[in-house]
Amino acid sequence: MDELIKIISLDYLGDDRGGLVSLQSNQNIPFEIKRVYYLFATQEGVARGFHAHKELKQVAIALHGSCRFILDDGKQRQEIILDSPLKGLYIDNNKWREMHDFSNDCVLVVIASEHYDESDYIRDYQDFLKEVINV
Repeated sequence: MDELIKIISLDYLGDDRGGLVSLQSNQNIPFEIKRVYYLFATQEGVARGFHAHKELKQVAIALHGSCRFILDDGKQRQEIILDSPLKGLYIDNNKWREMHDFSNDCVLVVIASEHYDESDYIRDYQDFLKEVINV
């Protein structure tokens, strides 16, 4: 059984002046970076995600604060708390993702392998299950 939770350890390059992490396409990020976005000021009790992607791959990093991810491949579900700017959560295609329990100071950056394309989203869990059974 494959592990759903795949963590990328990001090298700390800081010194006495402060922290620094470098993100590079096809190096510590395992794909060409085509889009970067971030979530912040998520209201208490709000959950996000609830979708999968047919092709898109992502790496999520909690730059500040924390949140809980649930990943699901149609056979198993696994959870992880992201709470460090030195840990990237690699999310492969055809993985259902949910984000919960955002701390009030959470800043979550997401690095994506493709530009935004609504047709790549699977937003209904039953449709997702049908899609992954056929993969």
